[in-house]
Amino acid sequence: MTRNPGVARLPSGIEVVRGDLTIPESLDESLKDVDAVFLVWTAGLDGVAAAIERIAKHVPRIVLLTSPHQTQHPFFQQPNPLAALHSEVERLVRASGVAWTFLRPGMFAANTLLWWAPQIRAGDVVRWPYADAPTAPIDERDIAAVAVRALTEPDHEGAEYVLTGPESLTQLAQVATIGEVIGRQLRFEEISPEQALHELPFPESVANMLLNAWNAAIGQPAYITSVVAELTGRTARRFRDCVSDNSAEFSA
Repeated sequence: MTRNPGVARLPSGIEVVRGDLTIPESLDESLKDVDAVFLVWTAGLDGVAAAIERIAKHVPRIVLLTSPHQTQHPFFQQPNPLAALHSEVERLVRASGVAWTFLRPGMFAANTLLWWAPQIRAGDVVRWPYADAPTAPIDERDIAAVAVRALTEPDHEGAEYVLTGPESLTQLAQVATIGEVIGRQLRFEEISPEQALHELPFPESVANMLLNAWNAAIGQPAYITSVVAELTGRTARRFRDCVSDNSAEFSA
């Protein structure tokens, strides 16, 4: 479902329908004969209740992409607006009366394509804060594989799956891995949180959320689960594999 099917650029064989989550009445047509919805909510809270109510009138199952804000690890326990948003969306989905499954992925491996690839294409230095902060980046294809199971199999009702990659890597180690894969000697130039607020490529609220999480995570391994392997029968992709599959994005 997309606001403008004409510019969706999705693979052939996919049926594309028009709809806008912020305009609940636009959802009725697109929800006809649908058995389950994969819900990704990126707007504010104003329209979420009406959208979920509308979805629940048509569809018996919602699989929600949320975050591990309830996981007892310092990286995920920093109060922030995104955690508050996800908590409220989850509450509304639970109250909707339909079957639900929550997918709680940690740090996306593809973030490196937005954060570091532009710097790497321009030179051999990555300027970034908290070199020693560890995460367990997950490949979005692994999230998708779990989502397919939750959408099409009957045994996931009420489940809350925390999804991570299979290894704990500091941000310094991740940059080094990218360099090894593309055959270049990359250098991590650590900047202060104050500098990061001016240089990171996202709004200040998002920057503060990440800075607090990275700072809290230093000194202990990233939180890791085996959920991807348990549900799909295949170990989650390593960060090195994710970089290899997208190596052209890091090359000038």
